Amino acid sequence: MIGFSSNVGVMASLTNSEEQQSPFVLSNSWPQTQDSNKKWKGLGGFVLVHAGAGYHSESKAKEYKHVCKRACQKAVDQLKSGALAVEAVAAALVEVDSPFTNAGMGSNLNLSGEIECDASIMDGKSLHYGAVGAISGIKNPILVANRLLTEAQKGKLSAGRIPPCFLVGQGAQDWAVCHGIPPCPSEKMTTKFSLSAYKRNKRKMELAEKMDMGHNQAKRRRQSSGNENGSGCLDTVGAVVVDLEGNVAAAVSSGGLAMKHPGRVGQAAHYGCGCWAENANDMISYSTAVSTSGCGEHLIRTMLARECSSAMQSEDAHQALLEAMQNKFISSPFLASEDRVLGGVIVLRCCRCVEAQPSQNIQGLLVEFLWSHTTESMCVGYMSAQDSKAKTHISRLPPGTVPGQSLAIEGGVCRLMNSSD
Repeated sequence: MIGFSSNVGVMASLTNSEEQQSPFVLSNSWPQTQDSNKKWKGLGGFVLVHAGAGYHSESKAKEYKHVCKRACQKAVDQLKSGALAVEAVAAALVEVDSPFTNAGMGSNLNLSGEIECDASIMDGKSLHYGAVGAISGIKNPILVANRLLTEAQKGKLSAGRIPPCFLVGQGAQDWAVCHGIPPCPSEKMTTKFSLSAYKRNKRKMELAEKMDMGHNQAKRRRQSSGNENGSGCLDTVGAVVVDLEGNVAAAVSSGGLAMKHPGRVGQAAHYGCGCWAENANDMISYSTAVSTSGCGEHLIRTMLARECSSAMQSEDAHQALLEAMQNKFISSPFLASEDRVLGGVIVLRCCRCVEAQPSQNIQGLLVEFLWSHTTESMCVGYMSAQDSKAKTHISRLPPGTVPGQSLAIEGGVCRLMNSSD
C-alpha cells in the first residue's frame, strides 16, 4: 500500500501544493512488491471503516482502534468466505456498533432519555438501498436496513405492492421483529457512559433555560450547544467495501446528536447523504463507495455522500475529494449561515487492471481509499484480504486550525491481485 496525506486550511489554494498531487497512475503496470508474484484465487477484497468524525480522546484511542480492527477483520473474513461486498459491509457495521461508538448500543440519548437510531446500506451492484430512521429497541439497526435491501431485491409484494426501502419509528421496529430480528430492551441499549452524558447535558440545558435571555448569554448558549453537538461528540460510524469482482457497497449507522428531538432522523438514514455505492458501468469509469459522519443536518443539506461519489470520477481522486469537501461542503451555499461545517467522509474507488508477466496473466483491482474531515479528529481502519491484520489511524486537524473551517485529507492505494490461471 502507498499512502499520502495533507491538511488544508479553508483559504488554502487547491492547486499549488505538491502534497496535493495524487501519486496514483492508472495503467497496466504495477509497482513491484514482495507479493507481486502471488496468485490470488478467489480470495480478495478491501474494507475501510470509520468510528466517527468528531473528537477521539487519546485516553480512549486504543478502544476506538480496536473497534475498527475488529470490524475490518469481520469484513475480510466474510470476503474470504466468498461473500459479496454488501454482505461484508453489513458484517463490518455490526462489529463497529460498539458501546464505544455512537451507534446501536451505547448511542446518544434524545431529549426524552431514549435511544433512537438511524442506519442505511447501499449495494453498488444492484443499486438497491435500505434504511431505518429513529428506530428503537434494535441492537444493530444496520441489520434491519440490510434486510430491507435484501427483501426489496426479491421483487414486488403481493397484489403488486412496492416493497419499502426506508422505514421509521415503531413501524421499523415492528417490521424488524416480523422478519426475525430480535428486539433489545431499552435498558440494555443504554450504557453507563451514555446515561451519564445524558444527565450532564440535561443539567446544562436546565441551567441555560434559567439564565437571562440577553445577547451575551444567548451567544454563550449557542457556542456551548455547538461544542456539545459539534466536533466534541462522536457521531456516525460506517464502512465501505470492495470485493474481488469489483462490486462495492457502503453502510452507515448512528445514534444521532446528543439531546436531539424525539423522531429526528439524521443523515445516516437519508438517501445520498449517509452512504453511497455504485459499480462502474457504461456511464462511469470507477466503482465508488462513500460513508459519511458528522452533523447530520449539514450532511443532509449538502447530500455529501453522493457529491463525493460523483467527484471520484475525476482522474485525480485526492484532488477531487479535496475540492468536493471544500466547494460542496465547507463553502456550500446551502450552509452559508453556518459558522462551522462539521463532517467527515471515507471514500473508496476502484478500477480493473491487468498486469502481463511471463507465462501468466494476472488480473486485479486498483483500489484508492481516502478519508477527509472538518472535525477535530476521525478514527479509521482499513484492511485487504491479503493483509494479516488491519491498520488503524486517528486523523487529526493540525494544531491551530479551526474545526468546521479547515479540513484534513489522507489515504492510500492498494492493489488486489487474482490469477487468471
